[in-house]
Amino acid sequence: MIMGRIVFSLRGVAFATAALIACVEHTEATAQQLVYRPVNPSFGGNPFNSSHLLGIAAAINDFKDPNSSSSLTQGQQFANQLQSRLLSALSSQITDAIFGPNAQENGTVQFGSQTISWVRGLSDVTVTIFDSSDGSSTTIIVPFLNLGGN
Repeated sequence: MIMGRIVFSLRGVAFATAALIACVEHTEATAQQLVYRPVNPSFGGNPFNSSHLLGIAAAINDFKDPNSSSSLTQGQQFANQLQSRLLSALSSQITDAIFGPNAQENGTVQFGSQTISWVRGLSDVTVTIFDSSDGSSTTIIVPFLNLGGN
């Protein structure tokens, strides 16, 4: 009796396999064109991925900046902030001398190894910053703003 059931099962499997092969022989295979879609928004990917990718990059970044403020003592941090505030005040004074109500046609300010000079032209102001410690020079040309009323 058991032998008859096994034969019957094998016949069913053979019939199902033959039916499947017959169906496959009469159908056509179709495929879609493969399209590459980048993940990174910098390369054309979905812009909603940017915060996720930035979070992953920050999580795996184990580089520690040796010059970061977290490695400075409180005294060093205070000195850096004081220096920044003093340079900002000096910058404001120079800006007032160039563009303020009593603007000067030209001038020179020197502090440390830095020499800042400016010359007012007809349409702009040329500011030159010279560092005597390394001989480098930076020139900034600032055009006058014409509001059309004068």
